[in-house]
Amino acid sequence: MSNDHILTEALNANFSGLEIIKDNYDCLNITSSEHDVHGLIEFLLKDLGFAYLTDLTGAHYPNSENSEFQVIYHLHNLQKNHRIRVRVHLPKSNPQTRTITDLFLAANWMERETYDFFGITFEGHPNMVRILNMDDMDYFPMRKEYALEDETRTDKSDRYFGR
Repeated sequence: MSNDHILTEALNANFSGLEIIKDNYDCLNITSSEHDVHGLIEFLLKDLGFAYLTDLTGAHYPNSENSEFQVIYHLHNLQKNHRIRVRVHLPKSNPQTRTITDLFLAANWMERETYDFFGITFEGHPNMVRILNMDDMDYFPMRKEYALEDETRTDKSDRYFGR
């Protein structure tokens, strides 16, 4: 039995409603509900040995109704050299999920950065404030509702960029 099959069986035995797929890079991708994600990550850490939080970030999909935002967790089992990706979808009306700083101390800065750029808040976070941008910014720059380029610039010509 493959390692992925063992992981899938363990996850399905303990959690319902998970969507588990394998991507083109042989990484298991788990999509969880916002309600179950903290328990899922705790299970991955304590029971399955995924003790290294490689990354935590956000994504914005403005055309996905009621799931415009994602929080993406990358975890690594160093002993078995196995990686896993956990995703949780959040609505634009309430882009909030529970913090995992109680499980991984490294999540502190990663969650703050995700808040700073996407506006996703982490309930229970010990210091949910901006980390890289100015405190008085009234927007979140990685959201796709903002233009990529400053349209008022006159020093650029599209002909130099192949447009």
